[in-house]
Amino acid sequence: MMDKAYDVAIIGAGIAGLSHAWMAAERGLKVLLLERSNVAQGASVRNFGMIWPIGQPAGVQRDLAMHSRSIWLSLAERSNVWVNPCGSLHVAHRGDELEVLEEFVTQSPMSDIEVELLTPQEALKKSPAINPVGLRGAMWSPSELCVHPTLAIAELTRWVQSNRSVNFQANTQICCIEDHVLRSSDGARWEADRILICSGFDFQTLLPNYFSAQPLRICKLQMMRTLSQPSSWELGTNLASGLTLRHYASFANCKAIDALKRRISIETPELDQLGIHVMMSQNSAGEVVLGDSHQYDDSMPIFDDSKIDELIIRELQRQFVLPSWNIVNRWHGVYAKHRELPVLEAEPNPRIHVCVAFGGAGMTLAFGLADRFWTKLTDRSLSWLTNPWSSECASN
Repeated sequence: MMDKAYDVAIIGAGIAGLSHAWMAAERGLKVLLLERSNVAQGASVRNFGMIWPIGQPAGVQRDLAMHSRSIWLSLAERSNVWVNPCGSLHVAHRGDELEVLEEFVTQSPMSDIEVELLTPQEALKKSPAINPVGLRGAMWSPSELCVHPTLAIAELTRWVQSNRSVNFQANTQICCIEDHVLRSSDGARWEADRILICSGFDFQTLLPNYFSAQPLRICKLQMMRTLSQPSSWELGTNLASGLTLRHYASFANCKAIDALKRRISIETPELDQLGIHVMMSQNSAGEVVLGDSHQYDDSMPIFDDSKIDELIIRELQRQFVLPSWNIVNRWHGVYAKHRELPVLEAEPNPRIHVCVAFGGAGMTLAFGLADRFWTKLTDRSLSWLTNPWSSECASN
């Protein structure tokens, strides 16, 4: 039996699918949102909870990140989603790390993000978690946010469901799409004028031939979480070590980055082999989230490696201090990354779209991408959204 027709059907209720469902519903479209689990359980809930504009290169990607930031803040005002506008610190304990930060800050007047170089004393006032021994300085950015991923996705799912234009079907595995008809593994069928595939790293179930022709990589990361810190202790801000500078594309144009990479490859080659760069955030329960590592494709082990956790903790404890390092949760996440594009947005078949491979930046980019997509498609922007598109972003 065929269910009633929808304006749009969205497969996957992670951050990408939820963003698209929200933006489509806000424009008055009738939305079918389909999720194979009861709630998203993939990369959308297995991350730091950082909305991280500082990691996106200047231009369209950072515009997207900053627009997503404004939507997260609007969401916090309109729902029960906890969003902490805590900013971020990149901490330098080595001279080459400070040189990269100094170069980045020098370039910032020509950029689109506000950053400031801090003295060790100024940095320590921002966060009690910084190890003062050997501290050279830090770079402050007020743009970054923090959410509690598991709670944020669960609350956003409930909030999207509260819109009468959205029909959320949980525990529903879509196994086939034919002529705008979707069929689930239990035989249910739906029809939609437009279909969006936001399926995370599942590239075998739907459109396998299309996805196999794309230059996609799969990345596995390991992360941990401490217990709630005692006496209501607060991290103060998102924290990133100097190791992080070699990971994010926003720092790639700094000439000093090459010397930093060489030093790390000589001193600690194991960190390069396992893709380790360390960061920490604190969620609404007071727990500190720690990570992470990066292993790709055929090098991804089936089982988690305690050595990786030990190396992450080792590097964190060299640069940061916590009242308690008692680990209560360990996990791994898997996400897809396009080798050439920041995100794979495409229309492989008429009125069938894909939005996948965020490269670990789904929480940072998804809202902005979804709003841009539906603004273009419906020629209708939403007046309540702040930070309207720049001319560069609107034209891409």
